[in-house]
Amino acid sequence: MNHINCKGKLLSLDTPQVMAILNVTRDSFYDGGKYLHLTEKELLNKVESMLGYGAAIIDIGGMSSRPGAELIDKSEELKRVLPVVKCIMKQFPNCIISVDTLHADIAEQCIIEGASIINDISAGLYDPNMIPTVGRLQIPYIMMHMQGLPNIMQQNPQYENVVKEVLAFFANRLAVCSQYAIKDVILDVGFGFGKTVAHNYSLLKNMGTFRSITGKPLLAGISRKSMICKVLNVNPLDALNGTTAAHILALQNGASILRVHDVKEAIESIKIHNAYKVA
Repeated sequence: MNHINCKGKLLSLDTPQVMAILNVTRDSFYDGGKYLHLTEKELLNKVESMLGYGAAIIDIGGMSSRPGAELIDKSEELKRVLPVVKCIMKQFPNCIISVDTLHADIAEQCIIEGASIINDISAGLYDPNMIPTVGRLQIPYIMMHMQGLPNIMQQNPQYENVVKEVLAFFANRLAVCSQYAIKDVILDVGFGFGKTVAHNYSLLKNMGTFRSITGKPLLAGISRKSMICKVLNVNPLDALNGTTAAHILALQNGASILRVHDVKEAIESIKIHNAYKVA
């Protein structure tokens, strides 16, 4: 059985799963500010809806990592994220929560309060304490490839061979993870994080290569991103249909987790994919 151990809750990846995005930020590219000032009841209703549609993981982020975004003060990020983790765990104690953070101490405080996955866009390069902390806590770790930091990553991304270079990056970071006995590592190739549209589609086309070479499950974070908007000449608000098409391609190429804004539609993509796969 292919599964990850989320603090004693086993999440099967034998069939692809959905991670629902819950950004408590002011400036995320699609839903910035949307959930920052919700009442507790409104927040819980939103989470209940995500879980009801079939989300397996709720991914909470307190800092925008959209292109051009500046890193915020660590105390402000914690102030946004930690109360949300506590609130959700009180109402939904069996919920699997992922926290999207660069900071080891924020990760640890959120894990103590009930979160069970850490989603790190820097793959441990921003905070050298992150990977040792994840190893000590023995929780699943999502690590992403990013060229540069969010404020500069999209200025002029360049690779000689994006697939080979991202693979080499993961080989290095997986070796570090193994030093700290991290058992469950999920890889995110980092669509839109220091990549052109062409780079993004090359990575999407070659996701199966990452799966076969590393042996690790893959997360696809494609939802409403510029790689869709630029091809279709739409804004993120109108990118749901393109997102669904891209999700099907990601699933065909081996994605185990879809990180999404729109849970219902992503679940439907997985159902179509699964029906096609067994036909």
